[in-house]
Amino acid sequence: MTRIYLPFIFFALTISCLFVTGPSTALAQPHYFRSDNGLAGDDSLALPSDFGDEDALVWKAELAAGHSSPCVFGDYVFITTYEDKQLATIGLSRASGKVLWKQLTKVKDIEKHHPVGSPAAATIACDGERVYSFFGSFGMQCYSLDGAVLWSKPMAPYRNEFGSGGSPIVSDGKVFLVQDHDIDSFAIAIDAKTGKSIWRAERELATRSYSTPTIRETTDGDELLVAGALRLTAYDVKTGKEKWWINGLARIVNTTPSVVGDMVFVATWSPGGDIGERISMEPWDDATKTYDKDSNGKIVRTELPDDSPVLNRFFRIDLNQDKGLDKSEWERHARVFELARNAIFAIKPNGNGDLTNSCIQWEYERGIPYVASPLTYRGVIYMAKDGGIATLVNAANGELHEQGRLSGRGNYYASPVAGDGKIYFASERGVITVIEAGSKFNVVNSYDFGSRIYGTPVIDDGQLLIRTNDALYCFKKPMKP
Repeated sequence: MTRIYLPFIFFALTISCLFVTGPSTALAQPHYFRSDNGLAGDDSLALPSDFGDEDALVWKAELAAGHSSPCVFGDYVFITTYEDKQLATIGLSRASGKVLWKQLTKVKDIEKHHPVGSPAAATIACDGERVYSFFGSFGMQCYSLDGAVLWSKPMAPYRNEFGSGGSPIVSDGKVFLVQDHDIDSFAIAIDAKTGKSIWRAERELATRSYSTPTIRETTDGDELLVAGALRLTAYDVKTGKEKWWINGLARIVNTTPSVVGDMVFVATWSPGGDIGERISMEPWDDATKTYDKDSNGKIVRTELPDDSPVLNRFFRIDLNQDKGLDKSEWERHARVFELARNAIFAIKPNGNGDLTNSCIQWEYERGIPYVASPLTYRGVIYMAKDGGIATLVNAANGELHEQGRLSGRGNYYASPVAGDGKIYFASERGVITVIEAGSKFNVVNSYDFGSRIYGTPVIDDGQLLIRTNDALYCFKKPMKP
């Protein structure tokens, strides 16, 4: 879903590029998902706030549906779509929105997905030379900037009736991907040129989640930060070995951790994890006495009461798919419910192993988002909770600044982005709310696109790219006389 979660690519212009239709790809500065933490590449450039102003619209491109965010690099915009059981990777002109190339990914079957999800959920990654497209129905494909197939890496299917959600990211000649499902969860590093696996880390304790990883640079070498069920884990990017971890995350993780200076911020929430509203499962011995009517050592669906929290999670708990829950399956998931927490953590990693009790600087438990990753901008953390509640928290100490009601009600799958002193929130129903950056909740403007929004907008070079369920828009601040 996407969750749902979505890569951004930013670049620099030379003086000569200011007088042509688009920026120079050769001089572009590539970025990938969450390497920018949702921030504008150049915060000094003016950005639009009135999307109803016709002069603000640079172009609009009609597109098939999909939940991935646009990926911008140089003269290109890359995106994925799903229509008529076809999965496509598309390259568009940055200057006009015109489709330059389209490649279909042939699959045997389309993966199952959440009713509000999409088989085209993962956002494309790009390193300035190649484009990396991932579909949970197939795996990964690599293209040149002009759409030529360079390599393919089948990796699917996965055991998850809600589909896959994590997006690839690129660093130092490697493509990183995390897939947490009901079974066979893993993190992998792939050679960007050849598509061959460099390392694969099995995540045996992980249960289904949909987070995209991020890179943390350290003096001891780069780390791959992976937020999964109950735990944030740092892997050595060269070897795939675990370096350190923090316990206490939610039981399902959709959000992506962010690195700001020497701090790591991670916010996770899932239903049943709040104090006073926690979901729990009985101890196995008590459960069998109550539910195991035929005393065969297993609990089947028909033996559970209608109000059991296990019923609508039966598929994911039944790991061997024999339509009955045994002791190990029951206790594995009961542990997840027991340990899960809903909160945002500020972490200052220092050391190896379990850092839960030594490196958490502060935590906060209100207004935590389910899918939309938090944004840190000018010392304030901005969060969008389903229902349209924005929460502003002091990044230094975790104290609440203010909460406010966004114009868009309903769910929030797109993450907030920022630039030019403005924060942009996009609701699932298609309403963009713009607020002023700062400790006070001040709405600048809002606009209803009349179409669903799942992908996170992209800010680049004074332009804002917004994807709805049927189109991709490019906006800029109009030059008024």
